[in-house]
Amino acid sequence: MSGAHARSRWSFFRLSPDWARTVVTDAGVKAGDTVLDLGAGAGALTDPLVAAGAHVIALEKHPGRASGLRRRFTGSPVVVVEADIRDLRLPARPFRVVANPPFHLARPLVAELLRARLLLSADLVLRRDTARNLAAGAARRGYVVELGRRVPRTAFRPAPSADAAVLRIRRVPAPPARTRP
Repeated sequence: MSGAHARSRWSFFRLSPDWARTVVTDAGVKAGDTVLDLGAGAGALTDPLVAAGAHVIALEKHPGRASGLRRRFTGSPVVVVEADIRDLRLPARPFRVVANPPFHLARPLVAELLRARLLLSADLVLRRDTARNLAAGAARRGYVVELGRRVPRTAFRPAPSADAAVLRIRRVPAPPARTRP
């Protein structure tokens, strides 16, 4: 998703702590996992990811929020990257994504993740209609893309204009190599 881009409209909908914990629990994050929190904001998802034992790469465009994340997670297994999601550089090792990205970047973000060689899974909190449309799209080679838990607009501050849902992306295990008899 790198390259030049026009200035985008701003959107920041903070997920409540209870809902953030629910999203992380549903994602099945395990201790030692490398997890990208894209559009980390104030760390609503970062906090339960750290509690689950993940090594977190928190990407946040806003300088003030990125600085706040650095202060808040000093001494934790969190690397804060101040950058736009559209300039995303994916890890060179297997990784997961658990994120509440800006809603208007959902489609290019999902397209980028579906091209990633080392993505294990992604749980993205998106506008419900967008998540439903992406889940209903054509089959993706190597991945299962499905609509997950509904997240009501009341789970955010400020509340967006529409409900959200979790879009779940899971890598399909490669079939075992056949051996000759």
